[in-house]
Amino acid sequence: MLKIGLTGGIASGKSVVASRLRERGAVLVDADALAREVVEPGTEGLDRIVAEFGRDVLDAAGRLDRPKLGALVFGSPERLAVLNGIVHPLVRARAAGIVAAAADDSVVVQDIPLLVETGQGSDFHLVVVVDAPDGTRLQRMLEHRGMTEESARSRMAAQATREERMAAADVVLDNSGSITDLVGHVDRLWEERLAPFARNLSAGVRAGRPGGPELLPSQPAWPRDARRLMDRITKALAAGHQDAVLGLDHIGSTSVPGLDAKDVIDLQLAVRDLEAADALAPALAAAGFPAVPGNTADTPKPAHPRPEDWQKRFHANADPGRAVNLHVRAAGSAGWRFALCFRDWLRADPEAAAEYLALKHRLAAAHAGDGSTDGYAAAKEDWFTAAEEPLERWVERSGWHPPSYAS
Repeated sequence: MLKIGLTGGIASGKSVVASRLRERGAVLVDADALAREVVEPGTEGLDRIVAEFGRDVLDAAGRLDRPKLGALVFGSPERLAVLNGIVHPLVRARAAGIVAAAADDSVVVQDIPLLVETGQGSDFHLVVVVDAPDGTRLQRMLEHRGMTEESARSRMAAQATREERMAAADVVLDNSGSITDLVGHVDRLWEERLAPFARNLSAGVRAGRPGGPELLPSQPAWPRDARRLMDRITKALAAGHQDAVLGLDHIGSTSVPGLDAKDVIDLQLAVRDLEAADALAPALAAAGFPAVPGNTADTPKPAHPRPEDWQKRFHANADPGRAVNLHVRAAGSAGWRFALCFRDWLRADPEAAAEYLALKHRLAAAHAGDGSTDGYAAAKEDWFTAAEEPLERWVERSGWHPPSYAS
């Protein structure tokens, strides 16, 4: 199933998005609703809150008096942490039960106001952030919720900043306009990304990438995107695969600052051997990175001519909104070393980077009308072969060594 984390600051319009996603067919898990459910009378949650904060937090009917409890914890990080330590695990357990009961081909949306604050982003295939400027959100709270400006600003200050939410987002839905505009954004997201992502995930296939190569100027977001993807993959492999995974790196053109590139994030997962790589395939597929059949080796270079030194496994993203190539190689192999060395050489040598950039633009223009990027990629191989000699001279001069990934 496709797991989506939905979040946004107070008065951002997150509830409208959640409601529309449910109308489009998503299974919605509402953290706020669950937070109320797990402290109903007779629950473990309410009993623990009373034991910690006293019976004064109950109203005359024996239900939780939220304003009283809020007054006790507001402005006290220590007491708030105690309350969160009671409620959050119960909410997560209840949410996990709902997710487990959903169909395998479902789109499950978890509406979590504090997703960023609690560091849950890596638990999802995508994090969707509903965004509006702080001034717009403040005005909404004053006009529609009857809050004082002081109270509204305090609520905003208690949450993650807008910048922190943006850094955690795979998708940002702009809600600076009307509700009609926002619903339109949600519908396009569903039709163009979420529904096809869910279908690809269920079928175990990568997202299609039609068209020839298109180079973009170097994007500041590429390293941030790569970090978010690596955190997600690391989390997905954390249970049961610790011994097999040795490292995960951002490689390829998007890892070289200032280098124009296709909008494709290349990652390299280092494993002990290819048997370990094959064992990881189901977990990677479930995380959104199915194996791509037939792509099992790189082209050998003259200094390391044995084909067996260039074997790998290749995975790609099922998400049509973010192209990712995941190369799984044995640590210490020639292919693993070349990917890391080539990246660091281009980072360190402006002349080499400029020569490679000129080649990329020539070949991108030549293959612009292709139906795929295969011809563009194949046309670069002669340059890679010729580049091995200056690359190795740089290695000798600089004293470069690949990471050991020692545990």
